Amino acid sequence: MNKLLSVGIAVASALTFNVNAAAPTEINLGILGGQNAADQIGDNQCVAEFIKAELDVKTNIRNSTDYNAVIQGLLGDKIDLVINMSPKSYAEIYLNDPTAVDLVGITVDNTDNSRGYHSVILVKEESEYQSISDLKNTTFSFADPNSTSGYLIPNNQLEQTLGGNMDNKYNGFFDSVNFSGGHEQDIVGVLNGQFDAAVTWTSMVGKKEEGYSAGALTRFVEHEPDLMKKIRIIWESPLIANGPTIVSNRLDPDFKNSLVATVKKLASEENECFSKAAGGSLHLAETSVAEYQSIIDLVKATKFAHR
Repeated sequence: MNKLLSVGIAVASALTFNVNAAAPTEINLGILGGQNAADQIGDNQCVAEFIKAELDVKTNIRNSTDYNAVIQGLLGDKIDLVINMSPKSYAEIYLNDPTAVDLVGITVDNTDNSRGYHSVILVKEESEYQSISDLKNTTFSFADPNSTSGYLIPNNQLEQTLGGNMDNKYNGFFDSVNFSGGHEQDIVGVLNGQFDAAVTWTSMVGKKEEGYSAGALTRFVEHEPDLMKKIRIIWESPLIANGPTIVSNRLDPDFKNSLVATVKKLASEENECFSKAAGGSLHLAETSVAEYQSIIDLVKATKFAHR
């Protein structure tokens, strides 16, 4: 009888542990780098509060200095949710482990329901630069090596247009080529004359004077209202699929479904909060891996070419 009692207690303890594991008391919201820490946390605080109110789960905001920290956090079970993931960073995760995360949806522009954005090259408004060919012997900056618009797409464009690669400054075309660390740093670098030209991301729809409807320019205009009078875009990429909202696949399935439903509710019913966290006037729509396949293929091809 004592043995049976002991076994019963052990089973009950195991069941209690599993229930607790299925319903976490806290989760981690990952934020890509490229924006100052205070803004990163402030723009996502309402998300944490909404999830707490809906699911009674504390949401820790894990801001990072670069994209790779979030990639490794998702692969290493340290991050549970990202509101607007870089498509290239998603591709890096998918190529490493296609089962690591699930797609909640793609961020879609509220202005025209477009599902994409652009990589652009910025220069100072008063500069003489009008195209990529005018940038010879200048200082050029990318944002982050795991950014789609901040590196993957413009790097591919420069390799095709100029030849060479970043390591040899595209056959010596530029005096220097660097990573600034993020989109905000690229914008600041151009404004301050640290870089003659740099890249960032923008929807290219909506009001130009407001930095368009979504992107790094949109966020920066909040601090510098005259930004669009001080910079000029001399190149824009073809449309890139907008970033996805993703959740970790390590979460208990029932809780993950509840979290996904909560994020979708946030995007539809508290869109101002969702948009603030996502980086522009955006909502969620259904998506699949197929929408990001071209980015996945480009990342894979780039890795193979640089071996």
